Amino acid sequence: MTRDTFGTLPDGTNIDIYTMENEAGMRIRVLTYGGILQSAEVPDRDGRLDNVTLGFDNLADYVERSPHFGTITGRCANRITAGRFSLDGTTYQLTKNRGEFHLHGGSAGFSHRVWTARVLGDAANPALELSYTSPDGEEGYPGTLHTTVRYTLTADNEIRVDYHAVPEAPTIVNLTHHAYFNLAGEGSGTVLDHRLQLNSEHYTPVNTDVIPTGEVAPVEGTPMDFREPTALNDRIREPHPQMLLAQGYDHNHVLARTGDGVELAARLTDPASGRVLSVLTTEPGIQVYSGNFLDGTLVGPSGRIYRSGDGVALETQHFPDAPNKPTFPSIVRRPGQEYRSTTVMAFSTD
Repeated sequence: MTRDTFGTLPDGTNIDIYTMENEAGMRIRVLTYGGILQSAEVPDRDGRLDNVTLGFDNLADYVERSPHFGTITGRCANRITAGRFSLDGTTYQLTKNRGEFHLHGGSAGFSHRVWTARVLGDAANPALELSYTSPDGEEGYPGTLHTTVRYTLTADNEIRVDYHAVPEAPTIVNLTHHAYFNLAGEGSGTVLDHRLQLNSEHYTPVNTDVIPTGEVAPVEGTPMDFREPTALNDRIREPHPQMLLAQGYDHNHVLARTGDGVELAARLTDPASGRVLSVLTTEPGIQVYSGNFLDGTLVGPSGRIYRSGDGVALETQHFPDAPNKPTFPSIVRRPGQEYRSTTVMAFSTD
């Protein structure tokens, strides 16, 4: 593993970039700013390496313009209605950083914090552990929260992400990873020809703010049905009310889990390159986001602009707005009660 300086924040803080490579030749790079997965070079069916994640080649764009490319998002990923929730009889007001709601931990959530890095693992399975302590009141969240996130690059071309957090007071925690994938290669154009399969028979419909209504609905007969491998563009332009509200895919899918361990959630395939991404997780849900708001104003390391549909995010999670939806799995954690979550992004070829 190597460490280099990626850039310097306005306050003079140096941001490091760590490069991990396994014995198969796969290579990933992680920043101490936001815990960002800056790149993931993965072989295609002919053994050619390409970066398959969207991002930037400079720190300023991550700080000023990034739509959460490759970040750790928290304390609470996804949306919270009006940025408000109640816990133990007290109502907490979080930062409203996207219109009238709270998104991905706020305007300066975990995705905009500097993490402390510690090198772990070995040559076969290099690992980087990142830690950050979120103080009481940060972005409106109650209680100090001690968080670690460990990236491991396995010998089997897997990126394993292990999350761990312990609060000092009752709070809410829901962490995820926000990589945008393009298995044909960063900057190569649309991912809407990728084929997606989900281990899900239900999803959570959304309202006009793309926040779940509280309903859990069957995917059958809707564009949300990915029980069989289906190209993203097969149904993305159907005039279904949910597609109109989100301007594409931006929905939480309820995973058909059988236990508490790491289970398959999604399988994404690029027919052209033969690359396959299998996402396995301990989480009960996964958000499928088809990069609807990439608008041609962002330029990646390839020197090419990103347009709508040029990347897809597969965000493992508890359900959005869970603190305001009592029927959803709880994300409350109390003093000393550990939050643990694992997601594995496993790469292979067809």
